[in-house]
Amino acid sequence: MAGSVFGNILRISTWGESHGAAVGVVVDGCPAGLTLCEEDVQQFLDLRRPGQSLFTTPRREADAVRIMSGVFEGRTTGAPISMMVMNTSQRPADYSAIAACYRPGHADYTFDAKYGFRDYRGGGRSSGRETIGRVAGGAVALRLLQEMGISVTAYTKSIGPVSISPEKSDDDEIYRNAFYMPDADAAARAEELIKEMMKEQDSIGGVIECRADGVPAGLGDPVFEKISANLAKAVCSVGAVKGFEIGDGFGAALHRGSENNDPFIPDDSAAAGRPGIKKASNHAGGVLGGISDGSRICFRAAVKPTPSISRTQRTVTKDGVETDINIRGRHDPVIMPRAVVVIRSMAALVIADALLMNMTAKMDYLRAVYQKLPR
Repeated sequence: MAGSVFGNILRISTWGESHGAAVGVVVDGCPAGLTLCEEDVQQFLDLRRPGQSLFTTPRREADAVRIMSGVFEGRTTGAPISMMVMNTSQRPADYSAIAACYRPGHADYTFDAKYGFRDYRGGGRSSGRETIGRVAGGAVALRLLQEMGISVTAYTKSIGPVSISPEKSDDDEIYRNAFYMPDADAAARAEELIKEMMKEQDSIGGVIECRADGVPAGLGDPVFEKISANLAKAVCSVGAVKGFEIGDGFGAALHRGSENNDPFIPDDSAAAGRPGIKKASNHAGGVLGGISDGSRICFRAAVKPTPSISRTQRTVTKDGVETDINIRGRHDPVIMPRAVVVIRSMAALVIADALLMNMTAKMDYLRAVYQKLPR
């Protein structure tokens, strides 16, 4: 199966199925000498782990990671970093009733159309459990970015019609509620909404916002390797994502050029991406011409409602016979809480990869490294 590898220099290859023995990832291209241990990865896997609240699937998994290679005495060796998480709470019998029919909103039909065969136990390779490998790989990227003074933050911006208020937004609040919303009042209203969805045996979608601070100007290339394009591919490769926008996004279509352009102004701050210059606004979301401009990168992902719902739905069998379906198993009534860290991880992988790719952009970078080496 093609399509399980992502990245150019910093590359991840995820593997495993929802109800197989294990899931994991191989991270290649990470420089040697980066401080890394299992706890660095585990803290992020814990954010997407199931069974942590009433509003996530009750499937109980420890999601304990093991680093199998590429790390010695707490530092990366430059070799591929292989990480594995065992599946310990498989219940494939929950899916036996749907082996012969297609679940609405899932990849069952399209997977069958492509391969002529599918793993019906929770979606197999199409399951959200595949994102464990992305988060583990993203943890490595986040450690690398931390060394470079770059931070990546993600949170739930809205659930259904409930949206956070910019005036009440507080990053410290993100990890205090079950929905990873930086607004406590919005989180309380979202809780009531989701409880209502659960009573109605339904689900609901929302929007995740992600921002990266400290990204230097000059990352990304102007044609097919635009950093914005790679962010869009990374985010839209997450199964539940149905939309992506950066900066003002679709809102820019409603503006005039005089409103949408970001004026350049002098900047004396030493933290500026390009000394002496900054933007007065950031409608572009930190990217101009596909290249980072030194300001905050900000994008949003639209996440669909969980397709696995308990209420009866119409579908057909593999033979095209109409039937009704009641989906058993353990499912999230809302995807955003566990998807926040996945989006953050994919953004980190793109930015870290862009940093490494940028090392070949001009001679000054080569001279800075190799002219200092002993002859």
